[in-house]
Amino acid sequence: MAGERSLIARHAGTVLVGQLAVMAFGVTDTIIAGRYSEHALAALSVGAAVFVSVYVSLMGVLQALLPVWAELHGGGRGAEVGRSVRQSLYLAGIAIVLGMAVLLSPGAVLRLTQVPPEMRGEVEAYLVVLAFGLAPALLFRLFSTLNQSLGKPQLVTWLQLASLLVKLPLSIWFTFGGAGLPAMGLVGCGWATLCVNWAMLGCAIWLLRYGDFYRNYRLWQRLEAPDWGTIRQFARMGVPGGLAVLVEVTSFTLMALFIARLGTVAAAAHQIAANLLAVAYMVPLSLAIATSARVSFWLGARDTAKARHACRLGFELTVLCAVLFAVGMLTLRFQLANVYSDNPAVIALAATLLLVVATYHLADALQTLCVFVLRCYRVTLAPLVIYCTMLWGIGLGGSYLLAYRGLGPWPAMQSPLAFWIMSAGALALAALLFGVLLRWTMARRGG
Repeated sequence: MAGERSLIARHAGTVLVGQLAVMAFGVTDTIIAGRYSEHALAALSVGAAVFVSVYVSLMGVLQALLPVWAELHGGGRGAEVGRSVRQSLYLAGIAIVLGMAVLLSPGAVLRLTQVPPEMRGEVEAYLVVLAFGLAPALLFRLFSTLNQSLGKPQLVTWLQLASLLVKLPLSIWFTFGGAGLPAMGLVGCGWATLCVNWAMLGCAIWLLRYGDFYRNYRLWQRLEAPDWGTIRQFARMGVPGGLAVLVEVTSFTLMALFIARLGTVAAAAHQIAANLLAVAYMVPLSLAIATSARVSFWLGARDTAKARHACRLGFELTVLCAVLFAVGMLTLRFQLANVYSDNPAVIALAATLLLVVATYHLADALQTLCVFVLRCYRVTLAPLVIYCTMLWGIGLGGSYLLAYRGLGPWPAMQSPLAFWIMSAGALALAALLFGVLLRWTMARRGG
């Protein structure tokens, strides 16, 4: 038991360090934009919501391939990994085209969600820059998923840490200007992200070409013609997984677009709460990645008892970490808000939101692990249905009513707090349903 728990913890810890380095991109941009101007921070709240909705949804399509490669690894079929990875490039190409199309034309989304006109120009300029950084970001995610499936996330983490050392000074320089470069404001943060994404992809390609670790997997060979049978198999796993992530993310990020009409203080406070939650989310996400890699490894080795054991250990670690983070948010809410802003109104509202964010995080941690393990058993459609019903129906729909029109005996709150209250309740219900579904699935399949 100790050996398996230690393996999951080490894998998750390595992934976490890398994920936090990437999350530091967002934290850095949030702090820099907030120091540049309150308007830039509010625009970042909207721009980040759109980009994250696109990027994370498409990332979910590629991340869903982790069980495929982990099973091949666990079954001792390493030679088949290379061809499978090359076929996944076709799926990645489709994802890149779709994502860029949305980011280059966000006007309809901004109008639909009634983002104030004075904010749209800066948001659109920011998203155009990020559109050209989407391809390297998704391809690097494919590289990351491969390493996680093979139980070797260290190289990815080192690259992510190194990229942060480049991102931080570039964001400051491009945003505020200096050394002959004019200040670009929020768009400067986008240019810094674009430069770093291409640099990371270049390093990943070099490692795949010359790294000793990858030679046995026969990755660096001529790209075969599309195998539509394999691609359809990927799509059956990836598309429902990506759509589920889309529902989850949009139920969360659309809050920023709806909250924007409440003014810059509300939008800025929401951005602070959302950013802190995103940082905390990296812990259960890392544990879910590590746990699902081990579950799929044992399923590939046809040892369902050890797969169940790995799942149970993952849950124990996830619950422990989630409770610690929730307590930290509650006790340090004012200090955390003060890191992002020196506006007393923004700090007070953000601290209030963190009271609910702590509960949201507990539910988020549990449902994340459930969904990742369910993918190991190829269960993807049911989570999508649950997400649509709970997060879009109860969470986002109920939030909008409570915030702007009133819900039952409660009058309209006209506050971002309404969105967090309803979304936390919906996510808790989703976590409960996922837990029941996972237990039934494992029992039915002898896991």
